[in-house]
Amino acid sequence: MHPIENRTDQVLKNLGFSQLNNIQIDTLTSFKTENNIVLVAPTGSGKTLAFLLPILESLTEEKTNQALVIAPSRELAIQIEQVFKSMKTIFKVNCCYGGHTIKIELNNLIDAPQLIIGTPGRIADHIRRGSINSKSIQTIVLDEFDKSLELGFEKDITFIIDSLECIKKRILVSATDNVRIPQYCKMPQYKKLHFTLEKKNQGELNFHYLQSMNDDKLEVLKELIYKIGHEPTIIFCNHREAVERIGDLLQDNGIPAGRFHGALKQEHRERELIKLRNKSTNVLIASDLASRGIDIPSIKNVIHYQLPINEEAFIHRNGRTARMESNGDAYLILKSDESMPSFAPEAIQIFEPSKCMDVDLTTSYITLYINLGKKNKINKVDIVGLFYKKGGLKNDELGKIEVLDYCAYIAVKRTKSNDLINRLKHEKIKKQSFFLAVSR
Repeated sequence: MHPIENRTDQVLKNLGFSQLNNIQIDTLTSFKTENNIVLVAPTGSGKTLAFLLPILESLTEEKTNQALVIAPSRELAIQIEQVFKSMKTIFKVNCCYGGHTIKIELNNLIDAPQLIIGTPGRIADHIRRGSINSKSIQTIVLDEFDKSLELGFEKDITFIIDSLECIKKRILVSATDNVRIPQYCKMPQYKKLHFTLEKKNQGELNFHYLQSMNDDKLEVLKELIYKIGHEPTIIFCNHREAVERIGDLLQDNGIPAGRFHGALKQEHRERELIKLRNKSTNVLIASDLASRGIDIPSIKNVIHYQLPINEEAFIHRNGRTARMESNGDAYLILKSDESMPSFAPEAIQIFEPSKCMDVDLTTSYITLYINLGKKNKINKVDIVGLFYKKGGLKNDELGKIEVLDYCAYIAVKRTKSNDLINRLKHEKIKKQSFFLAVSR
C-alpha cells in the first residue's frame, strides 16, 4: 500500500529527484481545489510529470479505468507511458495507439488499468468496443491539445468527452499560449497556469542563417552538415515529401541520415528515434511531427531547411535544442528569393561553413536488433550479460539498450558488430533462440 500523502515523495525517490519544480508543485496544488486547469509550459519543463502526479494522487486500487490521457501522436503517448512506468507506482497503465494490432491492447485491457494513455482515434475505437469503461473515468488530460486541433481530431475527442459521464477533473496542456479552448472540452471556467523556463534551467540558444545563392539549398545544407553533422542534429522540412527527397539526395551524396514523418510506419519511426538516442545516427530529417512530444534528448542543432510556416512552428522546432542546461544552435537556410521571417530573432548572424567535403560522418556506434523483448521475459540485464560473457564485449563497446515488447535494440561499437553477430548466432537467452542482426 502507498498512502496517498506518501505517493509523490516515493515517486521522487524512484526518479532520483530531490524536489519538484515550480510547474509540478503548482499543478499538484491547483488540482486539489480546481476541476478545470489549463497548463501552459514550454517543452522540456517537466510538464508531463506535472500532470501525472495529480493523476497518481487521485487513483485508487480499485481495478477499473479511472484516468485518461489523450495525446496527438503515438510517440507522445508512448513517452508519457514510459514516464509513468519510471515512477514505479502500484498502478497499471496501458498505452493505446494505431500502427500496431489492436488485439494486444484488447488483451491488456481485460485486467482494467487504472490509467489509460492513447491517441484519439484508438481511444474512441476502444470506447465503442466497450474495452474501455468510459463511465468510470473521472480524470482526463489532453496533452498538446493545440496540436490535436491542428491534426483534426475534433470528432474523436468530442465523442470521447461526451462518453465520459462521470468526469470530475480536466487538465489541458500546451506549450503554446493563447490557444482557443475547444467548446467540446466543456470548460467554460478554468484556472490557467502559465510558466516559462527559468533562465538558470535553460541552455543558451544561438541563431544563425545561411544564404543559398540559387534555388537549390542542397549544397549549402551539405556544407553545414559536414561542419556540424558529428553532433546530434534535426533537419526540419514542412512536408513528408520534402523529407524523403532531401533524404534521398543526402544518401546519394554519402551522408547518412534518418527520416521521420507521419507517413512512415510506427515501427520505422520508433527505430529512427532509438538510433538517434543511442548515437548510431547523428542526423535526422523530419517533418514538424518531430518538433514536440517525442523522446530525443541532447539535440545540439536544429536546421530549418524549409522555413516554418508560422512562429508557433518555429518555437516548437527550436524547443528540441538548448534544453535544460545544454546550449544549442538553430540554423535557417534561405534561398535566393526568400527573406528572413518576421519571427526570427534580431540577433541572428550569417554562418559560413567551410567548404571541406571529406569529413567522415560515420558514427562509432551501430544498432543491432534482437527479436525478443519484454513479452519474452527479456530485460537489459539479460542482454548485457550475453554480450559481455558470450560476445566478448568490453564496457566501452556496449552502448544504450532499449527493450520493447517483442524486440530489443542495442548500440555497439561499429567495429565489433560483425564479430559479435558471429559469436552469438548459436547462443540462447533464457533458453530461447533469437535472431541478431544489424537494424535496418
